[in-house]
Amino acid sequence: MKRKMWLSLTLSALLLTSVGCGSKPEGNGSSNASGGDAEKKSYKIAISQYVEHPSLDATREGIIAALKDGGIIEKDNMELDYNNAQADSTNNLTIGQKLKNDKNDLIIAIATPSAQAIVKNVKETPVLFAAVTDPVDAKLVSDLEKPGGNVTGASDTNPEATTQLMNFVSTHFPNVKKVGLIIDEGEANAVVMSKTAEAALKEHRIELVKASITNTSEVKQAAESLVGKVDAFYITLDNRVVSGADAIISTAKANKIPFFSSDRDTVEKGAFATVGFKYYDHGYQVGQMAVDILKNGKKPADMKITIPDKLDLIMNVKAAADYGIEVTDAMKQEVKDPDNNIIQ
Repeated sequence: MKRKMWLSLTLSALLLTSVGCGSKPEGNGSSNASGGDAEKKSYKIAISQYVEHPSLDATREGIIAALKDGGIIEKDNMELDYNNAQADSTNNLTIGQKLKNDKNDLIIAIATPSAQAIVKNVKETPVLFAAVTDPVDAKLVSDLEKPGGNVTGASDTNPEATTQLMNFVSTHFPNVKKVGLIIDEGEANAVVMSKTAEAALKEHRIELVKASITNTSEVKQAAESLVGKVDAFYITLDNRVVSGADAIISTAKANKIPFFSSDRDTVEKGAFATVGFKYYDHGYQVGQMAVDILKNGKKPADMKITIPDKLDLIMNVKAAADYGIEVTDAMKQEVKDPDNNIIQ
């Protein structure tokens, strides 16, 4: 009796072992003890940001929000490697070289210098850029419709925005004959935008007067050097200059010189007006592109470069008096969405 029971137990054990060996799953997926789903996909994403200022920070926040809404969540199924060059060219190049050797599923570059450093070094990993004014001039891609290669993204400017802003200045500020531009001429996007602004102002017989800088600490001195020479201040999407916008605001207000920027965040901070959009929305758009690459299998080569298409005049009425500006009904009528774009 005992021998029969022993044989029965031995045969049962052999059968169970045989079944277990025959049902071993193939591939890298894993199952839980109860036969559940394979382990969920995880992602490694690197972000390279040139400098911290409100527009670029809002871009990054929008990207991360879109990833989260697409089911790619930091500390859940995403490992995020955030790098900031602090507007230092050496740091920027070092980050590009570092990310060349890291194994990432995707790299996102925020601002033109960061994108240039990444594109120079990374040739296989998918790359998305954001907050880049002219991707072709910056040599990131050769075609906006069909980028090819491993790089695509979103431009943060529509040339019409600069032209519309210069037209606004000409129409509502007839006493402005010279516009002062603080510019880092080493930044490609700033040069492109300055040429657009200069051409638009020339149509109205207004002169563009430049004061060049090479780092953010020089912004205040550059602004002060234009006092008495110009009737208004203007800045492009120029990362070192935008980082020093507080110095321009204080100089402009002290001397009652109207200050026009190229980004909403500087207007919210105290500049008088721009034609633009929300950088958070711009970042969110790039984040959606990231989800398409990571989860839907899209290739950067086939994804066209996007540009902002919902432009509006954004005006800080609260700051107007500090510049000696009288806000007229005609000015307000140029704002399409006054509830969101008139700051008071």
